[in-house]
Amino acid sequence: MREILLIDDDEGFRGMLFKLLSRHGFAVVACANGREGVKLYRKNPEFVVVTDLIMPDQEGIETIIQLKREYPDARIIAMSGGGRATPGIYLDSALRLGANRSFAKPFDNSEFLAAVRELAEEP
Repeated sequence: MREILLIDDDEGFRGMLFKLLSRHGFAVVACANGREGVKLYRKNPEFVVVTDLIMPDQEGIETIIQLKREYPDARIIAMSGGGRATPGIYLDSALRLGANRSFAKPFDNSEFLAAVRELAEEP
């Protein structure tokens, strides 16, 4: 099973997801922004990426574009609580740019875990 790279600037939400994923058997590496996430991904391009979309420094959309340009087979789950617009607008953009799945915050943990498992188990 692949490791999970969790990118979210919200320390509390990142910690909650880290615990959720760890409790369900995933090895998780976490960071607070897309720039750091891309650096970590370059060291281990087998990660399944779970990224927030609205973050300072480097947003999730920019991170998805960069990862997909360098690693077309990157497996990515996008998540957003919205920003200046509703989460759906950001999430639709993420899917068009190559994210495999998307979730509006707050989301159902069982659906989220099922998506992570599916991407982590794909060859």
